[in-house]
Amino acid sequence: MNTESKRRILITGMGILSPIGIGVQAFQDSLMTGKSGVKKSELFAHLAAPDTCVAEISDFNATTIKKEYLKQQRKSLKVMCREIQLGVASANLAMVDSALDLSAVDSERFGIEFGANLMLSPPEVLVGACMAASEGHEFQYQRWGGEGLAKMEPLWLLKYLPNMPACHIGIIIDARGPNNSITQAEASGNLVLGEAQRVIERGWADVMVAGVTGTRVHEVKSIHAKFWDQLADSPAEFEKRSRPFDKARTGQILGEAACSLLLEEKSHAEQRGAKIWGEVLGTGASCVVKRDGSVDTKAAIANAIRLALKRADVEVGDIGHINAHGLGEQVIDVQEYLAIQDVFGDKASEVPVTALKSYFGNSGSACGIVEVSGSLVGLKQGFIPATLNYETPDPDCPLNVVRNEPLATDNKLFLKISTTTFGQASASVVCGI
Repeated sequence: MNTESKRRILITGMGILSPIGIGVQAFQDSLMTGKSGVKKSELFAHLAAPDTCVAEISDFNATTIKKEYLKQQRKSLKVMCREIQLGVASANLAMVDSALDLSAVDSERFGIEFGANLMLSPPEVLVGACMAASEGHEFQYQRWGGEGLAKMEPLWLLKYLPNMPACHIGIIIDARGPNNSITQAEASGNLVLGEAQRVIERGWADVMVAGVTGTRVHEVKSIHAKFWDQLADSPAEFEKRSRPFDKARTGQILGEAACSLLLEEKSHAEQRGAKIWGEVLGTGASCVVKRDGSVDTKAAIANAIRLALKRADVEVGDIGHINAHGLGEQVIDVQEYLAIQDVFGDKASEVPVTALKSYFGNSGSACGIVEVSGSLVGLKQGFIPATLNYETPDPDCPLNVVRNEPLATDNKLFLKISTTTFGQASASVVCGI
């Protein structure tokens, strides 16, 4: 690894809200003990997910949001949808974990980079306006401007803009440096890490909050997923439904999560005696779409991996484990394996692989950095987290999946892979401590 020619970026704070725990300790404990967050929804009576089986953060609810996680931001809750609330809460937790003294930080050199899904209104927000612009059961477009729109809340749009997590966080911590938002679905996390890394490398900031938020546990989003994605519908035990790379896998689980990492220039972190979680070494991204509109997931992932390795200045033999996208869908899992094989060659069947969506499903934009954090907390204990529910290897994706229990390791270097169903892929190389 070449660590002398550029500013080094350390991870000095972590804030997590996930279906397997809120806060680093709860999250770590669940990973180390193999606790699943997949269950029947407690927050929604009706979802398009099979059997309303999802991975939700049940403990992040109306009571705990106001009294605990966003206590200081209660007045702003009316302009925050759930995804924004999760993102802001994750940044709050990351700031506490970092022990950063805000009064000692140059606010002009303190930035925000945040990833988010496209945010959708729940049906009850639009039903009154739609009914006002309807005749019988038919919506009348010509009546929307005059009769429908008047029924909407004046601040409605502010609750659902994907750049709002970064805006709220910037105001709360007085971060006046570079501020940007990325909406690239599951590929967002690595893109966020890469852009935040480059902002610090270029000397534009000393500290960056790099975070993500996302929920697919949503009345409307679950309908989209039902039509566009393969959703797991077996076995009967909900906690066993998310099973990446297993031969009997039947699809993904809809999830939600948020995670913020504090990225800090090495000398800045050392001067204040910061706790170190790891180091971001390099990232890569690619999108491969053919002329006929079909996507080439394998090529996109392989391109992203190669770019990440090149920018990190590491070889495939240096990687201690792969934190896979591991969606649990029949086709995408195989495409991910083929991409790994394309880059790693014979080592593709040797390098340990973990797939953390087996614990908490697919939260869209949030999954990348949440899963990076899973590897970081495991490596802090000297282990690679195991993949849940991996029982029968699939000959079409013969990876060395870590199973049954965490795997002890001394190699702290890992590769994180993320991809979307639309041909976008991203990867990052991170070194734990």
